[in-house]
Amino acid sequence: MWKKRSWTGLMTVVGLGFLASLGLYAFSVWQTHSLSNSYLILNLLLATIPLLLSLRLVALLKHKRWSAFEPLLTTIVWIIFLPNSFYMISDFIHLQNMSSSTILYNAVMFSAFIYLAVLLGMISLYQVHQALRKRVYPSTAALMVALIILGCCFAIYLGRDLRWNSWDVVINPGGLLFDISNLILRPGTYPGMIKTIASFFIVIGTAYAIAWQSSRLLWHSGVNDLAAHIKRRQNN
Repeated sequence: MWKKRSWTGLMTVVGLGFLASLGLYAFSVWQTHSLSNSYLILNLLLATIPLLLSLRLVALLKHKRWSAFEPLLTTIVWIIFLPNSFYMISDFIHLQNMSSSTILYNAVMFSAFIYLAVLLGMISLYQVHQALRKRVYPSTAALMVALIILGCCFAIYLGRDLRWNSWDVVINPGGLLFDISNLILRPGTYPGMIKTIASFFIVIGTAYAIAWQSSRLLWHSGVNDLAAHIKRRQNN
């Protein structure tokens, strides 16, 4: 019951975050009479897909093996769409094209969208991490999560610098594979690639590690409080 209430509370807060972000955007449109930043809404919607997929995956894993067709397919699609949550960090690049009179407000608005998108990605990754820990050693699960984050950072570079999207895996797989092979075989022709991937990996990896350790601390604190409460009731 406690877990269900916690998830309900979390989803409520996430919903409020959506409303707050949309409210900031609506005010921006009213002030500027422009829809130039509408891509923020699309990107945020794309950032919700990984969470929906991870929720579905966790539900499937309750009664199916991970190697079964549906959980495996869901995992693959989840891996493809997860970078969208962290990709929004790169949307800060658009601030350089804005006038000095609006840049502060736009920075706040962008932060609202980006923070929420990253939070959704963290929650989704946390769910899969928990599912992995039930099936492999904790160190192995941590390594797998690190590789997933690294893959997300590589995908962010593909999306921001080479303009590839998640759906290109289906629409144009040949072109995507060609560019990926080019990046791997001739990394010297892409001088900013390693720096971009490494910087995103440090930021996202550190943020997730903090979120993971914080959740563990809060969980243990909650368990200890519950045990103390039960002990007091028994003593009474």
